[in-house]
Amino acid sequence: MSRRSMSHAGVSPALHLPAQVAAELWAHARQEAPRECVGALGGLWREGESGPVWHARALYPLPNVSARPESEYLADPGALLRALRAMAAAGLDLAGLYHSHPCGPAGPSDTDRRRAAYDVPYLIADLASGELLAFLLPGGEPVAVSVE
Repeated sequence: MSRRSMSHAGVSPALHLPAQVAAELWAHARQEAPRECVGALGGLWREGESGPVWHARALYPLPNVSARPESEYLADPGALLRALRAMAAAGLDLAGLYHSHPCGPAGPSDTDRRRAAYDVPYLIADLASGELLAFLLPGGEPVAVSVE
């Protein structure tokens, strides 16, 4: 059964980020501002007692090829494929996708929900508030994020 077909009702999904990976994510978001940044997280996944848990281990920044990069993101498909292959070669799975909202808010936009294609946490770095939140999309279920 794929994680997409699992019911997450009543569970608490979680994502653990090493402090170095979180710092790299914020640096990428600040570097790209006022454009939205986009990238992938490689790591490991397991089903925990209270729901799915992702452990990020590596950050893969990706080019934003959106026609409107100040208000939306679209990861370069070729770069994403190369990142997924690099993860597999390193024994990692896709553990999340991230992007920034340079002017906020930290919640997912309608476009974020429509374009969601992977059953992993989608992290949003809100540069205006300094919040880093994660969601399972397209539904918008919150994912607890911890920086270790």
